[in-house]
Amino acid sequence: MREISREEAKRVAELARLALSEEEAEKMARTLNQILRYVEKLNELDTEEVPPTSHVLGITNVMRADEVRPSWPIEEVLKNAPDKEERQFKVPAIMGE
Repeated sequence: MREISREEAKRVAELARLALSEEEAEKMARTLNQILRYVEKLNELDTEEVPPTSHVLGITNVMRADEVRPSWPIEEVLKNAPDKEERQFKVPAIMGE
């Protein structure tokens, strides 16, 4: 496995607009190399008969069907509105006129 150098770690940090000291760059290179060694170790596993999964837990979607249902009366909804106009909330403009 090819090792990541301190200069390469500094270059990646530079691309991410992170300023690293020499000490931090050295530590980052060591950490990245540890991660790569771990991934390399995982690649040694025989996963030939392991079925692919999209999630480790057997979860299901709990969303309900999108149905039109009765809502609150408009008078009740607008009762405490500080400013309203006809059947709508009136809010300050946020865009230029």
